[in-house]
Amino acid sequence: MERVTAYVDGYNLYYGLRDKNWQRFYWLNIQLLAKQFLRPNQVLTTTKYFTTVIKYPEDKRLRQNVFLDALKTLPDFHIYYGQFLAETIVCHQCGHTYTAYHEKMTDVNISVEMMTDALQDKFDIALLISADSDLVGPVKAVWKLFHKRIIAAFPPVRSSFALKQAANGVLHIGHVELAKSVFPAEIVKPDGVILRRPAKWR
Repeated sequence: MERVTAYVDGYNLYYGLRDKNWQRFYWLNIQLLAKQFLRPNQVLTTTKYFTTVIKYPEDKRLRQNVFLDALKTLPDFHIYYGQFLAETIVCHQCGHTYTAYHEKMTDVNISVEMMTDALQDKFDIALLISADSDLVGPVKAVWKLFHKRIIAAFPPVRSSFALKQAANGVLHIGHVELAKSVFPAEIVKPDGVILRRPAKWR
């Protein structure tokens, strides 16, 4: 059996779903989604999810917390956190100043984990759920140095020609795979706490 490790760019996936107006798929079992793309001779050994914690608004923060708690109930599932970088923006027309936040470190964290896992021979194939062209470098390096295949799975309405050229194969995440990968409406944690799907995600 070929060992597969999934590396999931959380925000790249999220924005793809948002752009399709597919909020009903936000309550997504990421591990089950990755398994949709396995062949009969492959087994998913580990899933690594990369995201950044929302601080506000409060309602979004609470929904994300519930979702992350749901993901933490999955076996062999690991979450890696980046951070938001604040940037002050000044409107050239009216002079109004506001703060914008940009998610950082996800591509670096994915690169480090993928390279480390390849070096330690932890997978035969990497399933990269992202269409971020910043990952072209590590994708090429993993193939060149370790001859490990990387399959890119592009989220909805997301693509990268450069990543398509660098990867050993490309898949597209669609409605069918997503519909088969939604968590149950309620999830019971090992301590008995019940996690419920947010109303806005129905």
